[in-house]
Amino acid sequence: MSAFILIGADLCAISLLVFAVYFPRHHRRDMIVAFLGVNAGVLGVTYAMANAEISLGFGLGIFAVLSIIRLRSYEMNHVEIAYYFVAIAMGLLGGFPSSAGWLTLALMGILVLVVVVGDHPALFKSYRQQIVVLDRVVTDEEMRNAVLASMLGGRIHSSTVTRVDLVRETMVCDVRFSSEPSAPVSSTTRKASAAVSG
Repeated sequence: MSAFILIGADLCAISLLVFAVYFPRHHRRDMIVAFLGVNAGVLGVTYAMANAEISLGFGLGIFAVLSIIRLRSYEMNHVEIAYYFVAIAMGLLGGFPSSAGWLTLALMGILVLVVVVGDHPALFKSYRQQIVVLDRVVTDEEMRNAVLASMLGGRIHSSTVTRVDLVRETMVCDVRFSSEPSAPVSSTTRKASAAVSG
């Protein structure tokens, strides 16, 4: 298959991923140029490496340089990292000449489809993750989950204490919960709320 077809397919796939999937769902404009830039950069470097007589060590060195590039200005969450790696993978697929050209096109389509399905808003839409800072150290797990449930208005699936400050009497919890309609307040929740407020 012609290299121009693969390059065109890569550009179509990354445009679909960025403009039809990522931006309508996450609305983060600064990541558009990041995804497009890394895809085009990897595509160009891969194509140049595949069509030039260079040593394997040089090629590995180029990708080692690419691998140490990190975005330090803003934090990327796991979803954006997934988009980032899919952009890199599609650039690699588009840049390598392949006799199985249709397989390459199919792999690009599969990558886009996996992200579309995995990042769909309807998939486990009631499940949430939140970092919560409590203004009181609550050592009892059941009471802590009751406090968190009353604060977040949902069902707590797990809460992990990531930091405890006994001087300031605060604790940081990584909470996994699902949003649910308001339920009757249990006696445990009332006791926990009273303990935290008192």
